[in-house]
Amino acid sequence: MRLKRLFAARNMTKSSGLLLIDKAQGVTSHDVVARVRKVLDERSVGHAGTLDPMATGLLILGVGTATRLLRFATGEQKTYTGRVKFGVATDSLDADGEVVHTAEVPDLTASQVNEIAATFLGAQQQIPPMVSAIRQGGRRLHSLARQGIEVERDARAIEVFEYSLEPTNDPSVWEFVVRVSPGTYVRVLLADLAEKLGTVGHLIALRRIQSGSHGLEGALTLEQLSEAVESGREVLQPPKAFTTGLVGITLTDEEILKVRMGQRLAREIEGAEYEVAVHNENGDFVAILRRSRDLWKPEIVLDGAHGPDQ
Repeated sequence: MRLKRLFAARNMTKSSGLLLIDKAQGVTSHDVVARVRKVLDERSVGHAGTLDPMATGLLILGVGTATRLLRFATGEQKTYTGRVKFGVATDSLDADGEVVHTAEVPDLTASQVNEIAATFLGAQQQIPPMVSAIRQGGRRLHSLARQGIEVERDARAIEVFEYSLEPTNDPSVWEFVVRVSPGTYVRVLLADLAEKLGTVGHLIALRRIQSGSHGLEGALTLEQLSEAVESGREVLQPPKAFTTGLVGITLTDEEILKVRMGQRLAREIEGAEYEVAVHNENGDFVAILRRSRDLWKPEIVLDGAHGPDQ
């Protein structure tokens, strides 16, 4: 009976869609992808927005042909909660690093800390830490850092939309909430905040709770995913869940056939700038169209073999 359930579950997951995982501490995002591939018996699995091993929380995955839609999740704003410890600096700016400096922690009030945190709101430039996965000169920065090599890094444009902190029972440890643009290093924000407060600091806990319109509600741990698949429950959201931020249009079967053949569409689409999501008359996701002057050309077209709830 158990083998029958597993067979049915594997057939069910031979589809395409979005999967929300609540990542545990101590595993890499790559580890999560490898485990999901095995559980779903699906080779094509990718993730949007890497989480460091020490971080927990929301990891968005694409399964099957929906991996082609991952960029829509990668570009979304991210919200994190966590804790920072003032008075101690590490070489990685987080708890996984070695202590490199200590300093006194001044008496801090919530109003003082949040007044300084507010100065970080808005668009700005941020220099990535050496212990990051960014490539420079063909090599990842963290690989160079492990060899004791430090190189100059180009600043990157980021934006901070929310940044607030609350004290805990430990005067050196504060809890925070931050909402930022993709590509922002929260540990750098915290180290910079500590410096402005007249001390040093490092990240000791980080949890992603939101990415665009997707939250932890409905996210599964890897253990819960295995149990759900074994019991035959559907675990994937339809591919259209990736494109909730786009203007959507409904096309007739005849128009969709033209899109699948690569033909451009001449149509006025109110509210659309560069891309639109195409759905069929059943509400299933079909394609992404991109503006090309006065026409809309097919940019991404799914093959249509994903069942009734695309």
